Amino acid sequence: MVPLPVRRFGRTELPMPLLSLGGMRFQQSWSDLPAERISADSQANLRRILERAVELGFHHVETARHYGSSERQLGALLTEVNDPQRLLQTKVPPQADADAFEAELATSLERLGVEHVPLLAIHGLNLPEHLEQTLRPGGCLEVVRRWQAAGRVGSVGFSTHGSLPLILEAIASDAFDYINLHWYFIRQDNHPAIAAAQAHDMGVFVISPTDKGGHLHSPSARLLELCAPLHPIVFNDLFCLRAPGVHTISVGAAQPQDLDRHVQALELLPQADALLPPILERLERARLQALGAEWLASWQRGLPAWQDTPGQINLPVLLWLHNLVQAWDLQSFARARYGLLGAGSHWFPGANADALDQGVSEAELRQALVASPWADRIPGVLRELRSLVGGAPQQRLSQGG
Repeated sequence: MVPLPVRRFGRTELPMPLLSLGGMRFQQSWSDLPAERISADSQANLRRILERAVELGFHHVETARHYGSSERQLGALLTEVNDPQRLLQTKVPPQADADAFEAELATSLERLGVEHVPLLAIHGLNLPEHLEQTLRPGGCLEVVRRWQAAGRVGSVGFSTHGSLPLILEAIASDAFDYINLHWYFIRQDNHPAIAAAQAHDMGVFVISPTDKGGHLHSPSARLLELCAPLHPIVFNDLFCLRAPGVHTISVGAAQPQDLDRHVQALELLPQADALLPPILERLERARLQALGAEWLASWQRGLPAWQDTPGQINLPVLLWLHNLVQAWDLQSFARARYGLLGAGSHWFPGANADALDQGVSEAELRQALVASPWADRIPGVLRELRSLVGGAPQQRLSQGG
């Protein structure tokens, strides 16, 4: 079997496979279970995933301190499923107390059963204070530098759900060797960060392109039709991997066969320039037909930030979800994301539209929309979205993704 191709992972100089094994979907529980509560079936499944990953050349395996039982489960199998080329990454969130951060870092390596990780990400630079906690004198990065000097940590990066200005500020600090970033077909607003990372010779790891890229494990019939002859997973992988500056994308596997479509995408990568344009054209035509050129050109204009909106309603995200539902019928994804708004703290900030007509009147919302050309339409759009994908709020169970 031909091994996965690799790309130089920026200034880390590591040979990074184009596909990385993500550790969020294979864990038994979102709770950090003790070893005796991890089932034999769960470990057997993870063993099969790791064996298949090694066979295919998924040498980069990534997890996080708060991916539930993921670290502990991996740690029990890393030596049993040997891979001399394995690049292990874990991620630890920043804290105001650098000693508490260091304790979490120590727990992470203990769970993994390793003395050294080639890649460590500061997990979730989502707010300005997270970056400040990391970079300030005596902060989290000073801890990492000590661990690097002791040979226990290799390259350091960061993962983020933060705003583009914050991401660009973190990149400009030149403190990080790589970035874990959300960027895929349905969400391209972070593209300037990829260009900035290139300028700083940073590795770029696109995270969760299948799940947060539209629930592509279970795509809508509409999306299947528009992406044919490719599966939406294959289409999205090609879209990401063809982009200059992207080095690898994560594959969150819950079972060994979840790796197969992504390997198919790599086999088709040399043909991407011929395969993608007709699909992109169909997707854009469907979007235009569903939403209209005028809306698409201006729906973001004049929207207040969620902090400045009555009820902290996150209008940019909600209108984006509306567009996804109307254009490509991504209801499953929109339902999950809608439910996380207001329940995911700084990972998914702001609130959904449930407060409209309850705690927030249409008149109050219209006043906040005074700069929008769509002030008359947006309240109805929010009500329609709420009727389609609203429901019980989702509880974010981990710091991740």
